Amino acid sequence: MPHIAFVSMSGFRVHERELLEYGMTLPGFSDRARALAELPALGLLTLAGMLPDDWTCSYRAPLFVDENLVEQIHDERPALVAISALTASIEEAYRLSDALRGRGVTTVLGGLHVSVCPEEARRQADAIVIGEGEAGFQQLLEDFARDSLVHEYGGGRSLPDAAPQWPLPRFDLLGQVSRYTLQTQRGCPLACDFCAASRLLGRFREKPIEHIQVELAAIRDLDPDPLIELADDNTFAGMRDFPAFLDAFRKAGVRWFTESDWRIGERPELLRDIAAAGCVQVLVGIESMVFRYPGMGRKQAELDHIMQSVEAIQEAGIAVNGCFIIGADGETRDSLDRLTEFLLTAPFAEVQLTIQTPFPGTELRRRLVREKRLLSERGWPYYSLFEVTYRPDRMTVEELEQGFREIATHVYGPAPTRRRRQLRLDIWKRNRRLHAPSSSR
Repeated sequence: MPHIAFVSMSGFRVHERELLEYGMTLPGFSDRARALAELPALGLLTLAGMLPDDWTCSYRAPLFVDENLVEQIHDERPALVAISALTASIEEAYRLSDALRGRGVTTVLGGLHVSVCPEEARRQADAIVIGEGEAGFQQLLEDFARDSLVHEYGGGRSLPDAAPQWPLPRFDLLGQVSRYTLQTQRGCPLACDFCAASRLLGRFREKPIEHIQVELAAIRDLDPDPLIELADDNTFAGMRDFPAFLDAFRKAGVRWFTESDWRIGERPELLRDIAAAGCVQVLVGIESMVFRYPGMGRKQAELDHIMQSVEAIQEAGIAVNGCFIIGADGETRDSLDRLTEFLLTAPFAEVQLTIQTPFPGTELRRRLVREKRLLSERGWPYYSLFEVTYRPDRMTVEELEQGFREIATHVYGPAPTRRRRQLRLDIWKRNRRLHAPSSSR
C-alpha cells in the first residue's frame, strides 16, 4: 500500500533579531504571531481527501527543517512526499526536498510560491504542481504508479470543468488543534495590487452550500465546539445566497471568523444574520493610511466612512481586526506617528500590522522591479510580512524598520493589548445578548 507524506512549511518567521526579541515580550505581537502560525494547510488536507483508497498518508506542519524531521519522514517509507510552502519558508522546503531526494525519496512541491516561480522550484523536486493542486494531483498519482512522473502538473491556473471541484479535506489528520480552516470561496472579485492570493491560482468562485455543510459536519464530528477560520479572501464580496449560507453555520452551531471588507457595516440586516450565525470576528483590511492601492475598487473609501462601518460591525456583536500595511509609498515618520496615535485610541477589538511585502506574482512586485527598488540581498526568507524587502520612497530602509518596531512596541504593548482584549469580551457579550434566542450559543 503506497504512502504519501504531506508536509506544510508555513508558520510564522521573522529573521530580524530585534523584532524577534520584541515578539517575545509584546503580548499583542506574540498573539498575532501565534494566530498566523497555527493555521492548518488546507490545500494539503484537500489533496489528502483525493487519495485513492489504497493509499495511506500522514500530515505534519514543522516550524523548521532539521535532521530529525528528515529521519521521521524517511522512517515512514513514503512513496511520495508532497511539500507546500509560502514564500518565506520556500527555502526550507527546498532543503527538505533535497535531503529526502538524497535518500532516494520522490518529492513534489506546490503552493502559491511554486505556482508563480515554477522555473526556480522545478530544480528542487522531482515534480511540481502549478495552480490549484486538485487540477493535476490525480494525474500525478497515476503517472507515479506507472513510473512515468513528469516535471510539472496542473499548468492551468483554474480547475478544468472535469476536475474534482471541492474535495472534502482530511480534517482528521490534524489531531488536536486550536482551530480549523474551512474555505467557502476561491479568489476574490477585487484585485488589490499587493495581494498574493486573490487571483494567482484562478478565477473567483464560491463553494456550493451543500459542500460547506458537509465540511462543517466533518469538523463537528471531530470537535463538538470548534473554532473555525474561513480561508477566504473576502467572504461577503460575492453574490451568493447569504441567508442560506449563514443558516448553514447557524445550524452547525460553530464559532467562526473570517475576512471581509468594511462594506458589510452598511448592511444592518446582513450584520445581524452574520452575528447570529456564530461569527465572532472579522478581519477588515483598512490597508494604508497614506496610499491608495490600485485594484481595491469599491473597497477604497475615506477613513471616517470606514470607521463608521467598523463601529456598526462591532455594535452587532462581531469583533473587528483592523489590518494595516506599513511602508506604502508616501509613508514617513510623521505618518507612522499619526497611525500609532490613531491605533492607541481606535475602537478596533484587534489590530494586525504588517510591512508591505512585494510577493512574487503581484502587481506591486512588478512595479518595484521596474523602479529597481527591491533589496537583492534580502531573499525569500525575508518575505514574512514583518521585514523590509524594498527601498521606501520617502524613508530609508533603516528608518522604516525602526518605525515599524516603534509602532509595534506601542500598539502591541501590555496596556493597549489589555484594552483590546476587554473590548472583544464586551463585544462578544453584546452578541450573546442580542442573538441568544436565534443562536445556538
